[in-house]
Amino acid sequence: MFNRSLLLTYCFLAIYICLSSGVILFNKWVLSTKHFGFPFPITLTMLHMGFSGSVAFILVRILKVVSPVKMTLEIYLTCVVPISAFFAASLWFGNTAYLFISVAFIQMLKALMPVATFFMAVICQTDTLRCDLFSNMVLVSLGVAISSYGEIHFNIVGTVFQVTGIFAEALRLVLTQVLLQKKGLTLNPLTSLYYIAPCSFFFLCIPWIFLEKPMMEDQQWKFNFFVFFSNALCAFALNVSIFLVIGRTGALTVRVAGVLKDWLLIALSTILFPESKLTGLNIGGYAIALCGVVLYNYLKLRDARAVSQLPLDAIPAKLKDWKLDKKVSDISSDGGDLKHTFVPIEEEAPLLPPSRFSHVNRSQD
Repeated sequence: MFNRSLLLTYCFLAIYICLSSGVILFNKWVLSTKHFGFPFPITLTMLHMGFSGSVAFILVRILKVVSPVKMTLEIYLTCVVPISAFFAASLWFGNTAYLFISVAFIQMLKALMPVATFFMAVICQTDTLRCDLFSNMVLVSLGVAISSYGEIHFNIVGTVFQVTGIFAEALRLVLTQVLLQKKGLTLNPLTSLYYIAPCSFFFLCIPWIFLEKPMMEDQQWKFNFFVFFSNALCAFALNVSIFLVIGRTGALTVRVAGVLKDWLLIALSTILFPESKLTGLNIGGYAIALCGVVLYNYLKLRDARAVSQLPLDAIPAKLKDWKLDKKVSDISSDGGDLKHTFVPIEEEAPLLPPSRFSHVNRSQD
C-alpha cells in the first residue's frame, strides 16, 4: 500500500543529503583559488549569518512559522552570547580549512567530532569518563590518524584549523546543554538562527576587520550577487531541511543518512575537485573511525534507553536532564551533519537535545 507519509519522510532525507553535500561543495568552490577564487572565509560566513538571521527574523516574527522562546536580557547575555561566540569560531575555522585541505579529508577529520564532544562533556561534567566509551574514542582517533597519514596533500595549517573548529563546535554543543537547557530553554534550528545568527555575525566582524577587510580593499573584489545569494540561500535551506528531518526521523534513519552523505560527499569531491586524491590509507582509516563512532553511538543510545525506562525519582540528579524535552536545538553551518548531532530514544521520534551527545557524524561551513 502506498504510504505517503513514509515517502515524504524519505524525500526530506534526500533533500537533506543533497543540501548538506551541496553546501559543503559550494563553499569549497567559492573559497578555492582554483575555482571561483574568493579566499575570504570570514566574509562568506558573515554573509551566511546575515542572510540566515534576516530570513529567520521574517519567519519567526512576521510569518510566525515558529514561536520565539521567552528570552530575557540576562539569558541572552549569559547563554546566547557565549554560545554564539563558539559557533562563530567553529564556522570561521571550519571554513578557513577549505583553503588548505580537500573536502574529502575534511569529512574524514570530522569523524573526530564525537571525540571532541565527549571530552568537552567530561570536562564540563555533563558526561562521565568510562572505559568502554574511552576505548571507542581511541579507536576513532586511531582511524583519523591513519587517514591523515595516508593523505597525499596533507597540510598542517588546514588540519589545525579544522580540528580547532571541531573543538569549538563541541564546546558550543556542551554550552548549549549547560547554559540553555538548564534554564529550561530549547531552540529548534529556526529559532536558533533567529537568536544566534545575528550575534555570531557581530563576533565575526572582529576578525574580519583586522584580517580580511584590508585584503579585500587592496584586491578590489567585485561582489557577484547571484553566486553569494544562492550560496547563502542553500545554507539557510539546509537548516530548514534539518528542521523538517528531525521532526520525522529518528536514530537509525539519521545514522544511515549521515553515513551515506559522508561517503557520497567524499566520492563527489574527488570528481568535482580533481586535485583531491584518495589513498587506501585514507579510506581504511576513515572506515575504522566510523566503526568506532557507530559503536560509540550504540553505547550512548543504550544508556539513554536505560535511563528513559527508569522512573524520574530513581534517576540521579545529574542524569535527570536525559528524561526531559525531546526537542532539538541544533543549527548547521558546516553541512548539517545530523549523524554528529543528537540521537533519539525512539526510532521515529524527534531528536533528543544535546544532553545525549550521541554522535555518528555543521556550520554549512
